[in-house]
Amino acid sequence: MQRKAKDRVVIFDTTLRDGEQCPGANMGLREKLEVAKQLARLKVDIIEAGFPIASPGDFEAVQEVAKKVKGPRICGLARCIDKDIDRCAEAIAPAGSKGRIHVFLATSAIHRKFKLKKAKTEIIKQAVLGVKRAKKHCPDVQFSPEDAARTERTFLSEVVSAAIEAGATTINIPDTVGYAVPEEFGDTIAYLFDHVPGIKNVVVHVHCHNDLGLAVANSLAAIQHGARGIECTINGIGERAGNCSLEEVVMAIRTRSDAINLWTGIHTRELFRSSRLVTQLTGMAVQRNKAIVGANAFAHEAGIHQDGMLKERTTYEIMAPEDVGISGTDLVLGKHSGRHAFKAHLQKMGFTLKPKELEGAYAAFIKLADKKKTVYDDDIVAIIQEQVSDIPSVYTLDYLHVSTGSTTIPTATVRLKKDEKISSDAACGDGPVDATLKTIDRIAGVQGRMLDFSLQAVTQGKDALGEVSMRVTFGDQTLTGKGSSTDIVEAGAKAYLNCLNRYLYSKKKRLPRQGRGHKSKETKS
Repeated sequence: MQRKAKDRVVIFDTTLRDGEQCPGANMGLREKLEVAKQLARLKVDIIEAGFPIASPGDFEAVQEVAKKVKGPRICGLARCIDKDIDRCAEAIAPAGSKGRIHVFLATSAIHRKFKLKKAKTEIIKQAVLGVKRAKKHCPDVQFSPEDAARTERTFLSEVVSAAIEAGATTINIPDTVGYAVPEEFGDTIAYLFDHVPGIKNVVVHVHCHNDLGLAVANSLAAIQHGARGIECTINGIGERAGNCSLEEVVMAIRTRSDAINLWTGIHTRELFRSSRLVTQLTGMAVQRNKAIVGANAFAHEAGIHQDGMLKERTTYEIMAPEDVGISGTDLVLGKHSGRHAFKAHLQKMGFTLKPKELEGAYAAFIKLADKKKTVYDDDIVAIIQEQVSDIPSVYTLDYLHVSTGSTTIPTATVRLKKDEKISSDAACGDGPVDATLKTIDRIAGVQGRMLDFSLQAVTQGKDALGEVSMRVTFGDQTLTGKGSSTDIVEAGAKAYLNCLNRYLYSKKKRLPRQGRGHKSKETKS
């Protein structure tokens, strides 16, 4: 297929903004930077780096991504409110000509009546003022009518027309609550092209949520009716049921180019690595049967399938694993590998560590290599995750011993290090993990309550590194933490300490609470 510019679909990644709003998927600054750098390697066109007005942390993340990530356009989100727009402009300023301000305002009848309490004329006026103010700061302005899929088409046309006239260069049509079905959503896009003057002079994006499992289908319907931009996230993470999955929609466009006749600039061989990185850094596991990047995506168990595959791969595979970066050759280093080889491999994976972080990572790698026969890239990512945390470790685990069994009261002995001071204690519990966490509480003098505990193997094999993701409340704060080890009790202790350290750090610095509570109440999805 001859690639024409008019047939290119812009890929707008919002993993760091809408994806990060997913409960339990919070990332620190260093983690966001690692994801942003990987998105650049993936060659996404635009990175929505955050919602700068939401918190000091969001502002800093957008600003740092704008400073340090080259290639894609860097976008910040803002409501059609002066202070939001001005703050967003400040955050994206380091991106220069590659900066974008994305303003939004709800337009559906239900939002107008219950959330904004504004008439249609007031909505249009506020949208126009928002676009014009953003335009004073930045020539690249995107406007979204929030909940567009449930907005009356005639009014939606009026708002979009007014935004274009005010100077918006991109119009995004969100299905904020995942309400649309493909035929209907495609018709909405077609309606706008038929009824909005000047719409052919701007780029039309769509932003679909997955509440009915139709985000990818709706996005594909939209581009077949004239839209040329898809807003999506790695692994489809996001509010509630998530967003349009980047890897799924990109590979659908590529694999069915005969039917869709469009293309993207995505470097698809980076898809699998992008998925794994986001999984590791957010703790949001991908189900085994997930399309494109799930563990079963290219597995064939049925005899008839295996026979067909042996005779001709295309009998049961519509794409090659290599197309998305699955090679089966991520076996890496061993315990005899030196620092130079380790550093070189990290750079190949896209990680650049400070000297102190590199030493810590190498020491953890050697320790792991002594326990495991094989060390994989995913093991390395888990190690790096612990080294690049933005949160200083108030407490670190120095020693752990548990006694448990069907005829024994589970008991844990824990030794924690704080600065140069070592403290130890012991406690009993309902199981080895519970006993360990109770002991940590006794030492730290802080009472936490675990809300959620999930464990997944980072790699394959009996000696696989296990990663625990945990949600814990301390008073009125709910925090998420992760920890990894070949011992699941130790992994749980590290995850709990990660939460505890975040709590103590936020208390000391008086930072906004982590999680959904740190976001502004009105956020576009």
